[in-house]
Amino acid sequence: MSLKTGPILARRTLLGAIASSPLWLGSAWAAQSMKISHQFPGGSVMEGDFRDRLCRMFAADVEKRTRGSLKFSIYPDAALMAPNAQFGALKKGSLELALVPLSYAAAESPEANIGLMPGLVTSYAQGYGWKNAEVGKELTRILADQGLVVISWIWQAGGVAARGTPILAPEDTRGLKVRGGSREMDLVLQEAGATIVNVPSNDIHAAMKSGALDAAFTSSTSLISFRLQDVSRSLTTARSGGYWFMLEPLLMSKTVFDRLHKDQQAAIMAVGADLEKFALRMAQGDDAAVANVYSRNGARVVDMDADALRKWQEMARNTAWRDFSARSDNCARLMALAEKSIVAL
Repeated sequence: MSLKTGPILARRTLLGAIASSPLWLGSAWAAQSMKISHQFPGGSVMEGDFRDRLCRMFAADVEKRTRGSLKFSIYPDAALMAPNAQFGALKKGSLELALVPLSYAAAESPEANIGLMPGLVTSYAQGYGWKNAEVGKELTRILADQGLVVISWIWQAGGVAARGTPILAPEDTRGLKVRGGSREMDLVLQEAGATIVNVPSNDIHAAMKSGALDAAFTSSTSLISFRLQDVSRSLTTARSGGYWFMLEPLLMSKTVFDRLHKDQQAAIMAVGADLEKFALRMAQGDDAAVANVYSRNGARVVDMDADALRKWQEMARNTAWRDFSARSDNCARLMALAEKSIVAL
């Protein structure tokens, strides 16, 4: 090597190393602004619905890790778009991120309803175990093929708010107008004799207040955040177990994700994984807190019991599970893999 070429090669090597370093991101690239949409009440990093808090924590941590090359704007309360419109926007790349119940994508992706399959997931340990199990890997693959990247796995247990007496067993819904939250949950409720009313969680309060809805199944967090205690006389909690567990992930457009530098991608995935512990802790906290919120408001509060859980699961097995498996090869494969994780009740 000549004295002239040596320094030149050294400089090129140094510049290449700097360019590939995460520390270079903040100064080499113009900051990119991204939107995070969700339907839940807004707050702050420290206070409010934990799903909004998680989005704000995610935004702050990713911006810090990428030295400002990625910045985020949060749009709570469905301020940016209707809840069901988020999936189409994510797939097209016109929306960067959304925290949204996976089952809301059912119209475009039948496989998404595995995320709210009554009686299939009955504990947080089982649900979070999906991420690294065969069922989670297959679901991740299917969603990626459809243009979605799972950033944070978030599971929430749910209960039932009712305008009348508590709903414990399937037969308690007979003759009532009920919101289930997914096509599969609706199949179980129809089998039990209920009339189905389809509304997103942010519209439940108005529907119950008007009498268009007698009872609603939704997450413990939504039972609190949407103040359903104001329009309910009873509550069935998930404190002692549940058959209504919803996968409500933070999702990112694959089109947008694939355009990012690998270090930006790594930061996003690392922060998303770190926040799963926060989500679990907050969801479990809301499962416990919801009973106090409703009892203070004069509602009658009951807990699910093992006999009722078995009734719901058996009815689901013969209706929702069978129907879901018949919808496509992907659905059949997902159900077969998910059944490996079932815990006996």
